[in-house]
Order: sequence, then structure tokens, then C-alpha cells
Amino acid sequence: MPEGHKTHYIARQHSDWLAGRALQVTSPQGRFRNDARKVSGQVLESCRAFGKHLFYEFESGRRIHVHLGRYGKYRVLDSPPPKPVGAVRMRLVSDRQTIDLTGPTTCRVIDQAMQNEVISQLGPDPLAGGSKFKVWENLTKSSKPIGALLLDQKVLAGVGNIFRAELLFEIGMNPELTGQSMSRQQFDQLWKSLTRMMKVGLKYGKIITVRSGETKVRLKDLEGDDRFRIYGGTVCPSCGDSIDTIEIASRKLYWCPTCQCG
Repeated sequence: MPEGHKTHYIARQHSDWLAGRALQVTSPQGRFRNDARKVSGQVLESCRAFGKHLFYEFESGRRIHVHLGRYGKYRVLDSPPPKPVGAVRMRLVSDRQTIDLTGPTTCRVIDQAMQNEVISQLGPDPLAGGSKFKVWENLTKSSKPIGALLLDQKVLAGVGNIFRAELLFEIGMNPELTGQSMSRQQFDQLWKSLTRMMKVGLKYGKIITVRSGETKVRLKDLEGDDRFRIYGGTVCPSCGDSIDTIEIASRKLYWCPTCQCG
């Protein structure tokens, strides 16, 4: 599932490509056909991200709300569009690009009020100017482990399984530490590392948690597990001990029991 950096990256791209243009919106698959007719032919004002949600905002006030979920993917093509490939839920066509969407969890037309309601159910988004103090409040009032709280989109929007593992490793935090037990100093470290990682992810369009001094390859050229310190690994890059896994919030979390004792 794409994490928050990716939705913001997509929103920037799609705004650059499509904003200010009238879009032909269709649903080759058919499941989005009725909603597509509500906005087809209208001018897109912008595409905006919040957490893992995307909102295509049209001048009429209507919005297309997309949540990619685990299987949602975009495919960018030239215009005029070729024949659809696969089960294309939504096709956006401008005079410049064609963008196909397959497999999203959510794809629907909503209004401003519903967009506000969706956002109101989410915690602060670090890439959308989210309040650091509000995140502090959300975390420290809970007796749940930090490893679970980081995946709770009502606590903090945009963090997924990779950011969770890499963040906790970087700051040496035990994933089972409860939110209530976290000190302000620990939280400040967490927030600083998280915002850095998410901004790097937004810059390159992919999660990169290692720093430039840790690799001989330029960050933008890193691929696969080389982008991470601990996620998917077997040996801790800091102490050399074995990386362990623990299930928290129904997701496997990679961590080093030796380094993450704080």
C-alpha cells in the first residue's frame, strides 16, 4: 500500500499535468461509470493529497476521492488514449496525458463537505502541515504500543509499515513502548526523523531512509531493499545481530532488539 509520501508525489504530478484542463473522465471497467459522468468535461482545479487519500478537485465543487489501498495503481499514457489494458476503474484524459487507474479501494465522486469529513477522521499529516503538538497529544494519551499507534491513521496520517520500521530503528525505540510512556525528547526525535524521511520520499517518489553518507550510490538511484536500513533485512546494519520480527497491529514489524531498547 502506498504510504503518504507517494500520494503527495502523485498529487503534485497530476496537478502539474492536468490542472486547468477540461478532463474526459470515463470508466472502461464500468464500476465508476455513473460517477464519471458527473465530472466528465469539467476543468480540474487541483489534485490534493491528505494522508493516503487523493482528491481531484473540479471547478464545479465536485471531487474524485481515491484511496489506492493495497492494489491500486496508476498508469500514465500519451493522448489520444490507447485501448484500455486490464480492469481500468477510471480513465482521465486531457489534451496531454491519459491516466488510467486500476484496483483502488475507493474511487467515487464526492462534494466538499464529504471531503472535509474524510479529512476530519484522520490524524495530522506531516506533509500537509500537520500539527506536531496534535500528534504528541494523540500518541501520549494512549496505552497502545507505539508500533500500533504509528499505523493508526486517526492518530497520524500517511505512515505505513515501511516508515514505521525504519523510523523506530533510526531513533532506537522499542516498538512495544506505549504512547503514554514516551518522553517529550523521544517524541521530538520521532517527529524529526519522520518528517525527514517523508520529505525525502516525496522528493524522490519512493521511500529512502538511508542517508547519502551510508551509500556510494546517489539516493535517487537506490532501488529495492538498498533504500532501507532494516525493513526486510536479516542482519542489523548497526550491531550485526539478527533482525527480529514482531506482529503489531496485524502487520509484521522488523526491528533489532539489541539496538531498539529505548
